[in-house]
Amino acid sequence: MNSPHQILVTVDVGGTLGTADGPGLTMRLAEVSPLPTRLSREVMRTKLHTRPAITESVVAEVCHALRIASYEFPRNIPPAPFCLFPGTLDALRKISTIATVVTLSNVTCVDADTDGLRSLLYPWVSDYFPSCLIGYTKPDREAFHTVAHRLGRDPRRMIHIGDDWVCDVEGALGAGVKVIWISRGRHAPDESLVRRHGVLIARDLGEAAAHIHDLSTRRIP
Repeated sequence: MNSPHQILVTVDVGGTLGTADGPGLTMRLAEVSPLPTRLSREVMRTKLHTRPAITESVVAEVCHALRIASYEFPRNIPPAPFCLFPGTLDALRKISTIATVVTLSNVTCVDADTDGLRSLLYPWVSDYFPSCLIGYTKPDREAFHTVAHRLGRDPRRMIHIGDDWVCDVEGALGAGVKVIWISRGRHAPDESLVRRHGVLIARDLGEAAAHIHDLSTRRIP
């Protein structure tokens, strides 16, 4: 199952495998920041999601960037329970028969409940790579390359699955990784990118599993 010649599939977590049952730290901060949501999330990707611990200096830096007072930074909040989308486990089981499956997610150390995910996704997912532990967030190419390096794999034999166009699609393509975008019925924001790079589109993880089985019959790259 873990042959270096086997396909490596990295899977986003939130929005791809399921959703948190309640707001996490990122959502809470975005709600109180006066910055546009897109900009506040960019700030948190660079200044919060790459940190292995929340220190007072981190709080001060993040609050300054988000233009909020330090007392508005939530403390001591547990990670919200994670609820899998219907069909997630069956899709992961199918993918794991032909690929090594790991997660690659942008998440704060507060919300990165790796033990909880492990109990939900065992035995189909073999490892977990939250941004707060690897030190890089998607769409940075180093997020993808760090996972490949740690597992001794060639990024050209990786397939990334995710629902966020910028972080997952543009990020994976920038890293030289093939990508499957989980659309959930949305239209692709950039059809020209889809055509130029052969971005595969799946309504859900079940359709993504079918794409991967098809790809496994061909040589990657």
